[in-house]
Amino acid sequence: MGRPSTASGHPPTAEDPLLHQLTGGDRAAVTALGARLREAVPTGRLGVAFSGGVDSSTLLALAARALGPDRVLAVLGLSPSLGAEERAAAHEVAAGVGVELVEVRTHEGDDPRYRRNGPDRCFFCKDELFTRIDAEVVPAHGLSAVAYGENADDARRPDRPGARAATEHAVLRPLADAGLDKAAVRRVARTLRLSCADKPAAPCLASRIPHFQEVTPGKLGQVEQAESALRRLGLGDLRVRHHGDVARVEVPVTDLPAVVAEPTRERVLQAVRSCGFRFVALDLAGVQSGAFTLPLVVVPAAPTGARVDAETRRG
Repeated sequence: MGRPSTASGHPPTAEDPLLHQLTGGDRAAVTALGARLREAVPTGRLGVAFSGGVDSSTLLALAARALGPDRVLAVLGLSPSLGAEERAAAHEVAAGVGVELVEVRTHEGDDPRYRRNGPDRCFFCKDELFTRIDAEVVPAHGLSAVAYGENADDARRPDRPGARAATEHAVLRPLADAGLDKAAVRRVARTLRLSCADKPAAPCLASRIPHFQEVTPGKLGQVEQAESALRRLGLGDLRVRHHGDVARVEVPVTDLPAVVAEPTRERVLQAVRSCGFRFVALDLAGVQSGAFTLPLVVVPAAPTGARVDAETRRG
């Protein structure tokens, strides 16, 4: 994509090519996001907790436009829950945006509460990431604030305990505050010509392990290898859920017929078995976001305070 056209950090104007291409609602949201960032970070630098996914990439690009790329830093957390392909893709996106990327090693696997893998696992992961950023990256790079890529849809979901960690560390959430939901983020990303604009969601590898089954580097490695092997077969949006000897493969419902047809079926079977699984199951429900967490999450129901199963709140 090259450096953003507003690299100087001056506020975008009506002549700004990006604003010209956006529709009214998206244009207003992007304008508001830029104004809020300039107000929140009048001097110094903004760190963006960065994964290379469409949300954090769009935030990174918009921050670079609002503040100037030299005042924005992408921060990528490294741990066994981040696959090598995702790491490489994140570097590629940051380079395309024209923003410096630094890596910070996180150690959530040392925390027994994270390894226990309850529905709040993401809190301990994000808390570790933001703690490391506060202690190591903020002073080393002169950061005035840190932001992350929560969008407006995320803010409404009950199964995102990582948001609590962001609140406790005073991390900004500009996309959600500007009202940009996932569809809007993708529209803006396409307008910005980000390489990840249509990239399927790629939650961390730990999300493939059922809750209350321990997260270990070995299991994460198995999942990473199996998903990488399936992508080499031409499958795109997918999950490999780890159930001990059983790998439960999720693909979009529209891809199910192709996966069970020969020779793909045999190739999928052999690819997943080569990663240490004995059995390979294909989930007829397709790809499911929050498959392990949503059924376990309950939230207060206003105004009585009654607890409602989150499954009834998916919409």
